[in-house]
Amino acid sequence: MRPLSENARRVLEARYLARDAAGQLLEDWPGLCARVASAVAEAESAWGGSPGPWEEAFRQLLEARRFLPNSPTLMNAGTPLGQLAACFVLPVEDDLASIFESLKRMAVIHQSGGGTGFDFSRLRPRGDTVRRTHGVASGPVSFIGVFDAATRVVKQGGRRRGANMGVLRADHPDVLEFVRAKADPGQLTNFNLSVATPDAFWRAATSGRSWDLVHPVDGKVVRSLEAGSLLDAAAREAWAGGDPGVIFVDAVERDNPTPQLGALHATNPCGELPLLANEACTLGSLRLDAYVRDGVLDEEALDADVDVAVRFLDDVIEVSRYPFPEIDAAVKSSRKIGLGVMGFADALVDVGVPYGSDRSVALAERWMSRIRAGADAASARLAEERGAFPAFAGSRLEATGRRQRNATTTSIAPTGTLSILADCSSGIEPYFALAYVRHVLDGERLPEVHARFERALRQRGAWSAELLAEVRRRGSLAGLDAVPEDLRRLFPTAADLAPEQHLAIQQAFQRQVDNAVSKTLNLPAHTTPEDVRGVYESAWRRGLKGVTVFREGAKGQAVLVRGAAGEIEVQAERAGACPEDRCP
Repeated sequence: MRPLSENARRVLEARYLARDAAGQLLEDWPGLCARVASAVAEAESAWGGSPGPWEEAFRQLLEARRFLPNSPTLMNAGTPLGQLAACFVLPVEDDLASIFESLKRMAVIHQSGGGTGFDFSRLRPRGDTVRRTHGVASGPVSFIGVFDAATRVVKQGGRRRGANMGVLRADHPDVLEFVRAKADPGQLTNFNLSVATPDAFWRAATSGRSWDLVHPVDGKVVRSLEAGSLLDAAAREAWAGGDPGVIFVDAVERDNPTPQLGALHATNPCGELPLLANEACTLGSLRLDAYVRDGVLDEEALDADVDVAVRFLDDVIEVSRYPFPEIDAAVKSSRKIGLGVMGFADALVDVGVPYGSDRSVALAERWMSRIRAGADAASARLAEERGAFPAFAGSRLEATGRRQRNATTTSIAPTGTLSILADCSSGIEPYFALAYVRHVLDGERLPEVHARFERALRQRGAWSAELLAEVRRRGSLAGLDAVPEDLRRLFPTAADLAPEQHLAIQQAFQRQVDNAVSKTLNLPAHTTPEDVRGVYESAWRRGLKGVTVFREGAKGQAVLVRGAAGEIEVQAERAGACPEDRCP
């Protein structure tokens, strides 16, 4: 078992460890793991089981950091708060009382450590007449501003800032205003924005046809515009600042496990979880590099931990104290969980495969396929013990004869602070830089060098302080002859990869995931708005459920920026940080 790094210890103390009223630490890492394992294993008694054996299994898995659940579970399990889910979607109806009820609920969820997603598409457009008062509607973008302002004053659990996803359909009359809502970098800083686009939009945009904008209340066409012009506007704004992203709603709906309960209109802040109104989901990630033995992934060891992780996540659903009864009912109706991975880039280095190569794409699909099969099998065994999820009747799983405890089992989260805690690369992202200064914890700067890169250079006799300074200045090995060529190939950074290489990795994981995939395509500074449009079109053709880009040098908060000393600094990926900080 690897010891905690200095950065991991600092994050742990700042964010996760319990403290007394005076702010003194009450636990260390083993103590946290014991607290969480004990609280979660209590769910076993609900089905007549003994918590003891599973408490020990959970504790060992957590303490070794081969698996970590989402941050609210680590922070709140075994505490009076007891809210353990990270991802929520709240309804927003075209009614002032509904809007402000969702605003109140958002604040409560943020305070407990969760993030929230909203579909604002039901709100009437700006300038429309409000029949009840004969006033004039201010439109969805103005209300997003209200939610954003409220988020600024609610600090999550005293340890994390709030985060939101705002979604608007591509056929809403205010969609162009929505697309441009973050043109000023100071606006909506606590929101990620995504346009919900059906296949019909993409067929229109790629064939030069017009696109109708429809009143969300009466269904009448308000006006039409060229679909391509809307796509160009979205690409131009994303080129400039990272928002909006795009959600491919038909691809999402094709995988909706419970269509009888309704359509999926919104996602959590990072896009990896399309959820019904009032649903929440608990996430967990396996550290892939922990399973590499002598250059090969130990698939049997991985299988064993998948089984324990699925049981852990299902137990979390049972012991979590959800903040509102509608959320409790929705969660326990579908019992969605999202088991994913982190440390993918590290695992590729350990097996000697460059990120973005054809072999890396094949491994991504192979490894995630095995995790998904294991998760589904574990969920099926839990269904035999505890029963299938209550909404099983009428679900897609019933139609295929798959009786499971959980409507979904897999998802790929960004694992920002969790990957720091686990000392691994985040989610399925490539390395952003090999030597850099990381910005976390409200402005604290943590210098880092990728340990695998340093070790490889030392083994080859190429390590030097001068080389480290040059790598930190560049952020990449491209064109750096002092590094052996095979190591330059093995350690590409995000900016070294073509957009299609990023998309191919995301597609490989998406094919083996129930929910969706959080991944940001980091693009070089010379990328054009037309290139961004091409990325969006390619993502749609590949069958992805969503896509997000960030261009180096774009306004807002960048992934890679050059600090005052000329060093590469890693910051937040988009202006709206996610529950895991969205900062690998």
